[in-house]
Amino acid sequence: MRQRKFKAPPRKTTRRWRVPPALTHGDTDAFEGLSVLDEITGDLGLVLWQSLRDSMLWGRAGKAEREALFTPGADRSRVAEIMTAGAPEELEEPLKTMAAMLGAPATAREETVSLACRQVARWAEDRGQLAAALAYAQAAAVVNPADPATAYAVGRLARRRAEHARAETWFRRTIALARQAGDWPTYALAFNGLGNLYVLRGNFPAARRFFIRALRAAGRNSLHDIEGAALHDLFGIAIETGNTKEAHELARAAFLAYGPHNPKLARLAHDVAYFWTTQGYFDRALAVFKSLLEHFSDTAMQVMLFGDMGRAAGGAGDRETFQWAWDEMAEMVRQNPGNDTTARAYLDLAHGALSLGAWERADDAAQRALDGATRRGDGKTRLTAETVIDAARRHQRAEVRTAAERDEWREAAEALATDFVHSLTS
Repeated sequence: MRQRKFKAPPRKTTRRWRVPPALTHGDTDAFEGLSVLDEITGDLGLVLWQSLRDSMLWGRAGKAEREALFTPGADRSRVAEIMTAGAPEELEEPLKTMAAMLGAPATAREETVSLACRQVARWAEDRGQLAAALAYAQAAAVVNPADPATAYAVGRLARRRAEHARAETWFRRTIALARQAGDWPTYALAFNGLGNLYVLRGNFPAARRFFIRALRAAGRNSLHDIEGAALHDLFGIAIETGNTKEAHELARAAFLAYGPHNPKLARLAHDVAYFWTTQGYFDRALAVFKSLLEHFSDTAMQVMLFGDMGRAAGGAGDRETFQWAWDEMAEMVRQNPGNDTTARAYLDLAHGALSLGAWERADDAAQRALDGATRRGDGKTRLTAETVIDAARRHQRAEVRTAAERDEWREAAEALATDFVHSLTS
């Protein structure tokens, strides 16, 4: 069946742009930089906190005021503290750059200090210390306030930290800065960031509007990666709002925007395959899940993938693959018990077991999902797990939608599944 290209609705309004201020403190900050000391202890934490405070002070000061900000010799004292603290190799250069600023505050370059702050932020983010990463990303943006990409990084990290109010102010600031600078990739990314923020808030109409703004900006400037990401996110909105027809259209459109060998294609393929399991396209979903095994290296995603495979295999009546997925996931969970995807993965296994009529296994997996969801405060997974436990004890098979032969999307789903598998395995 011929696929029509998904088109964003035309823009109806114009907007005058000014650069709005952004929030620089979270609700739980007793004083600036406390989050760094909370996450990173000892001498290194103290050096990072002092360097952060100095960078923020310098960034907020007018150029005429910077000369007298720090006492003579402060740079040499800071370098000695860095060495005493045993800073890791990745931090030595950026910390020494910030120390040099103390000795020459009137001539230090904003771009140089901002880069040093961004390097510390990346180091902290890679270690999962998101509060410290956010603090340093924000310092980078304060030091170099006209840079849109630096402002966007603050919004992204604030959203990851669930600091939604702060994230929104930084994304909106990014939009204005990027428009002024003609930085269209960052401009489009900021709209996409706002869309994902509103998804987290459950405001799907607003999220859809922001994703369409991102799609429009990406399309005007041939930003295919960002166009693919916006279409991917719109696909998620279509699923959440029950618009199955549009979801199928957007899945194909996102695939075409990304292109067959884009590294982001694996995540799209996973999300589309999971959508197919909810629609009854179990065989197609299972083929895609299998093709994804070599594409996700992080344990959390691998755990979720085995749960997805178990659900699809159960729906397809493939007991052998279901057993294999069950065993592989159980071993991964045993070796890595703290994954935040475990509860959802067990819930998917429980759905697969229900489809097979494996009542005890369905009860066991759903109980594990319930326990994990309760510990993490995941209300949606907890409620669904309770429903599955009740179904298993009543010997009621999973209620799934059967992909009927007359379904207008059967042929399109088959073709897209083939394209996914070919792209992911070639």
